[in-house]
Amino acid sequence: MRADVLTERPSDIYQPLDLGVGRCRMVVAGLVGRPAPAGVPRVGTKYPRTAASISRGRGVQAEVIYLQGSVELAPLVGLSDLIVDLVETGATLERNGLEEREEVARVSSVLVVNRAAYKRRHDRVRPLIEALRPPPPATREEEAADRVVPGGAGA
Repeated sequence: MRADVLTERPSDIYQPLDLGVGRCRMVVAGLVGRPAPAGVPRVGTKYPRTAASISRGRGVQAEVIYLQGSVELAPLVGLSDLIVDLVETGATLERNGLEEREEVARVSSVLVVNRAAYKRRHDRVRPLIEALRPPPPATREEEAADRVVPGGAGA
């Protein structure tokens, strides 16, 4: 499950492991060169709870508009002034004349476990978590040892 979904729909689950896949960023974006209007900006997003929380946290009153599909089109057609959406490279924003204004969060997929199941079946769940955990980064010595070619010079 991606962390953005968990933020948008809070639930009482345990997140023991970031799987490190599906990495992207949640950002606030708007039309290039056009500042957000004074007063109450309209924010288009698939993440209305998150967008409202961002606005409140910055002391800004915003009209949050729940959208589905290609959120980046909302400012182009006058539906919103800003968007809150996920981006990986920012290429889609750029193609649609948008610029990133602020990075809100880094997002990736996480393993989720029901808290009650984790407590009751810890002996079964823990090995699964450990099996999915990525190995620690190699040390310089391990990397150097991996580069040694058997049968090389001096063999």
